[in-house]
Amino acid sequence: MLPSPNTPETIPPKPPSAVLPKVIYLDAFGTLFGVKGSVGELYSNLARTAQIITDPQAVNRAFYQSFAASERLAFPNADPATVPDLEYHWWKAIVADTFQRVGALEKFEDFDTFYAGLYGYFETPAPWQIYPDTLAALQRWQSMGIELGIISNFDSRLHRVLDVLGLAHYFQSVTISTEVGAAKPSSAIFQAALAKHNCPPPQAWHVGDSEVEDYAGAQAAGIHAILIARV
Repeated sequence: MLPSPNTPETIPPKPPSAVLPKVIYLDAFGTLFGVKGSVGELYSNLARTAQIITDPQAVNRAFYQSFAASERLAFPNADPATVPDLEYHWWKAIVADTFQRVGALEKFEDFDTFYAGLYGYFETPAPWQIYPDTLAALQRWQSMGIELGIISNFDSRLHRVLDVLGLAHYFQSVTISTEVGAAKPSSAIFQAALAKHNCPPPQAWHVGDSEVEDYAGAQAAGIHAILIARV
């Protein structure tokens, strides 16, 4: 459940009740929205359109193993014009490795075409679901005059995803690891987000679902960190 500035029992540690942040930053995937079902189910369903049958649970395990083994999604010192292509191939390596781990990669007649479709699919609203408490929390904070921003280790497709999910208009800033060249938990991405609001760290909160990337990362940057648990 997303915390409320007016329900301090949900906020560790408990701040003074009269003190509200200038800016609340939020993680995106896993905090505001998640996938429908599981990544494994979505990948398996898409593979079935290419006549490839896989076990969704095995694909899901393989995906998270591949994702955990990868470098964080950021390209320090990259030419901004090259970032979309770098993102595309970063994810392609993970998807290919996912299907390799379940013994299905060699079964694709044209993996490049399949992957292009999969990559585009995750830019649509179809695979995503907004968590039930997201809109109420954003509307409440917005009504209180609190500025809102996103800090995410997603990729540049996030701009489109926020738009098609009807979330973009809530946020005054979106800070993405691939656009900054640094990924959470690095303080650099938090500092970049703070600069967009001219906000000192003690006047900001960050809400996220990762103990390392969100909670520890925000704390190290001097930002009040709030960890939530999605199921």
